[in-house]
Amino acid sequence: MQRLLSSSRYLVIIAVAGTFLAALTLLLYGGISVVQLIADTVMHAEISGKTGKMLVLGFIESIDLFLLGTVFFIISLGLYELFIDDTLELPHWLVIHTLDDLKNKLIGVIVVVMSVVFLGHVVQWHGEQELIWLGGAIALVTAGLTYFVGSKKK
Repeated sequence: MQRLLSSSRYLVIIAVAGTFLAALTLLLYGGISVVQLIADTVMHAEISGKTGKMLVLGFIESIDLFLLGTVFFIISLGLYELFIDDTLELPHWLVIHTLDDLKNKLIGVIVVVMSVVFLGHVVQWHGEQELIWLGGAIALVTAGLTYFVGSKKK
């Protein structure tokens, strides 16, 4: 029974492969969307405030894809390090020894993703009052996550 339970940790390879493929897909899609956005901008060559705003929004959406791809990549690496092999050569800031290390890294990226999403809404803003509620909700979530990370370190 002990050998079975010890070997079962390799089941996590399914999650590692799935999150790695999700990261790869998001990063490739983001790269393709940036190239397509640049090509569309060059082809149409329309210079206006509205076009500039739409260009900025397109790039912000691409950044969002890249950040989400990064989240999935960090999850993939972290699960691999935690359950399969912790001898990967990674930068010191990406080394994960505990589940709390993985959670803390993810929380940091999640806060950045929420900020980018909010920035995208700010760029599209046309005076709607709902934006303040979205900003407040993001601020509350960020404060809660900061408290969660800070209370774990004590």
